[in-house]
Amino acid sequence: MNIIKISVLSILILSFSLTFLSSNSFSQNSVTGGLEGYEIGVEADIVGLQRVKQNLVSPPFVPDHEQVATGEPKIVEIEFIIEEKEIEVAPNAFIQAMTFNGSVPGPLIVVHEGDYVELTLINPKTNTLQHNIDFHASTGAMGAGDLTKVSPGQEVKVRFKATKPGVFIYHCAPGGAMIPWHVVSGMNGAIMVLPRDGLKDEQGNPVKYDKAYYIGEQDYYLPKDEDGNYIRFNSPLEGFAKTLEVMTGLIPTHEVFNGKVGALTGENALTANVGETILFIHSQANRQTNPHLIGGHGDLVWERGSFNDKPETNLETWLIAAGSAGAMMYTFQQPGTYVYLNHNLIEAILLGAAAHIKVDGKWNNDLMEQVMKPTEIQ
Repeated sequence: MNIIKISVLSILILSFSLTFLSSNSFSQNSVTGGLEGYEIGVEADIVGLQRVKQNLVSPPFVPDHEQVATGEPKIVEIEFIIEEKEIEVAPNAFIQAMTFNGSVPGPLIVVHEGDYVELTLINPKTNTLQHNIDFHASTGAMGAGDLTKVSPGQEVKVRFKATKPGVFIYHCAPGGAMIPWHVVSGMNGAIMVLPRDGLKDEQGNPVKYDKAYYIGEQDYYLPKDEDGNYIRFNSPLEGFAKTLEVMTGLIPTHEVFNGKVGALTGENALTANVGETILFIHSQANRQTNPHLIGGHGDLVWERGSFNDKPETNLETWLIAAGSAGAMMYTFQQPGTYVYLNHNLIEAILLGAAAHIKVDGKWNNDLMEQVMKPTEIQ
């Protein structure tokens, strides 16, 4: 135990040293443009492009968007306000979360291939830590992480071109042990980059969805006291060392969808109608997961997230690799309650990684029929 405590202390000191140096470097070099120390060889080709501001919404919902792009590429303006806040993950289990726009996961961003994402990242002075953002959809500068480090009271603006169609995660990555700690404290989300001509099935035919939902799977590592109760901290930093001890065990105390146990079940269930085609975007910024729809299938699955690749078809369960996002499309054919879950059933049922979809419509006996009700064995 002493070795663990010494190791955690060493990591703590190193992490804050890296953060301090990064913060000083940023404040002294506030010039705009490319990565410091490198000559700019190509300027951004954005003259004359239309600017649009995307109205972000909290997951599981997604912003209004075109499935097929009209007109030329656009500059899509996004604003993220970093919020450090307490979240009740489960009854009597609290975390000092770090969030983009107040939700876990952060909002889904939706653009088209060739668009430019222009993000304003705001770290209010009421926060206590330095933050940044790493877009897996972007190219260079640690996913924009090297260009977006902001201390409390600062804001920064960065623009990148969405060149790869697919679904990708974004997350905070301020350096050292701060990276996994910020990620497992909720500071992650996803961006969907649609092909300009829309999604295609396995034969290359256009496909459309009636609605889309974004499910962000989150692993938490909450420390307990000597009596086995979860510790409730007053600030993110107060819980850092003890949380790190739990994290190094690699066993989450909670594995949830959209921030907390029950966020998408019961009265919070997702909804659909028989005949509707739903696109599910699923991200996990830190661990591998295996989504499954009980009572349905993955009609079309972009398992590794790339829309340039042909989707797999009719999957029962699919893989979302650690640090990635994927997409699945399904047309509901029967009414009732479906369960969308991580098919590690321990994580789904005991730790919280499950969602409900309530589907309205008429039953199809040709697909399934109860031939005999339960009766005593003759």
